[in-house]
Amino acid sequence: MAKTAFIFPGQGSQSVGMARDVYEHNAAGRAVIEAADEKLGFSLSSLIFEGPDNDLKQTSNTQPALLTASMALLEAFREHGIAPDFVAGHSLGEYSALVAAGVLRFEDAVSIVRTRGQLMEQAVPGGQGGMAAVLGADRAQLAGLCAEITTNGHAVELANVNCPGQIVVSGTVEGVAAVAERVKEAGGKRAITLEVSGPFHSSLMRGAAEKLGEHLAGVTFSEPSVPVVANVTARPAEHGEAFRSLLVEQVYSPVLWEDTVNWLIEQGVDTFVEFGPGSVLTGLVKKIDKSVRLLNVNSLSSLQEAVEALA
Repeated sequence: MAKTAFIFPGQGSQSVGMARDVYEHNAAGRAVIEAADEKLGFSLSSLIFEGPDNDLKQTSNTQPALLTASMALLEAFREHGIAPDFVAGHSLGEYSALVAAGVLRFEDAVSIVRTRGQLMEQAVPGGQGGMAAVLGADRAQLAGLCAEITTNGHAVELANVNCPGQIVVSGTVEGVAAVAERVKEAGGKRAITLEVSGPFHSSLMRGAAEKLGEHLAGVTFSEPSVPVVANVTARPAEHGEAFRSLLVEQVYSPVLWEDTVNWLIEQGVDTFVEFGPGSVLTGLVKKIDKSVRLLNVNSLSSLQEAVEALA
């Protein structure tokens, strides 16, 4: 039987003005955005709707802003009574998935990701870490190249296994540069340096992960209403409580997105609905399997189109 997965994007998908139409024309969506403002104690909504873009791009702002926009769109969509069979999110998007499945309260999640962003910004001094998207490389060969460079004193690791031919590496500036120079040894075509504030999803983030763990100690994790596929394992956790440690591990571990999508398809998922600005994740899913149906909910008009498609 055909199944549906709701998926939620991570950092990089944000844009000034996202979810503004939901805020202006949908009470449920507006309530989410107002709840974020109240919980954080500042006008996140002004930053989302008006920018400036440089401020929105700051990790500690991007993370709560993107979570809030995705959840506002989801709440507006929920009024139509359509539920998923599975949920998953890419990195930060895992928090959106956990809220969607009822594992985390939205107010808790928006506070956590604000702190998570601050910890990730502070984890490695500016200019010492980085990330690069490697195109066309073989996954096993690239992992081997990273291990060799790390052994030679410049830490670099697989960070996001996004889809065939697109893997992001993360580590020291020297380590990432070495991968870029030697990318053809792993069958790759080229490496594109990413504009990020740190070496996310690498072992250099372990300090941030430990501090996040302390922050999560007082948070309630409930049982999921639908399976949430974890980034770290590319499998659902049996109990909501498992995400207390999985979210800590996620900070310094690779996001196994390609594996996640393949597992969902193996379970019978033939429709993926992305909630949030842009269409990054549906683009990745298409590169993994062209046969599945892809829908985006990034505005009220696209929301209505998705509702009609799923009716």
